[in-house]
Amino acid sequence: MLQDEKLGRLEAVLFAAGEPVGIPQLAELLGVNKPQAWELVSLLQEEYRTERRGLELREVAEGWQLCTKACHHEAVLQLADTMELKLSNASMETLAIIAYRQPVTRAEMEAIRGVKVDGVVNTLLEWELIAEAGRKETAGRPILYKTTKKFLEVFGLKSLKDLPAMPDVLAEDAERHPRQLSLLDMEAAEEMEILDPNPKDPEVREITDLDPKPDA
Repeated sequence: MLQDEKLGRLEAVLFAAGEPVGIPQLAELLGVNKPQAWELVSLLQEEYRTERRGLELREVAEGWQLCTKACHHEAVLQLADTMELKLSNASMETLAIIAYRQPVTRAEMEAIRGVKVDGVVNTLLEWELIAEAGRKETAGRPILYKTTKKFLEVFGLKSLKDLPAMPDVLAEDAERHPRQLSLLDMEAAEEMEILDPNPKDPEVREITDLDPKPDA
């Protein structure tokens, strides 16, 4: 198969997927090995860098996805305004708390927002932007929540480390509650090979795997 044909097939697969596709799956779909898949992705990514293209090929959530370029943000927003679904301010605020302080309980979210979050959390669960992440080992063993792979996809993030700077209100809360170990802290610590939690320490919570289950 000619290289141009392979690039065309790669572009078609990524467009049809509508979500990030990993190199192993791309290699299988294109009938090539992984190094060849990497090469094709690099070539297609380079093609999309020209100014006349409105899309770009980005690495998102451990896969590759076709996305609109930031320079066309206004045009895309106009389209988004015509779409039926939009997250409310309350949903965005709660989602931000979960993203930066995860894993976090509903009570902890409410302590920061000052209002009940039951309805908002249920909505975020329905849209698969968040998921349960075990239970906190305190009285009542409340459910912990974390963001999902779909959250990364929706906001165009490669990982949680790509989140922008923590908002002031959450930074202040983090200072007031330094005992809480977030998934962001755990990711950074694991990379530096310094994370060694003591399971007997009541302040260290058992966390489930960060990666959510694949969408059905």
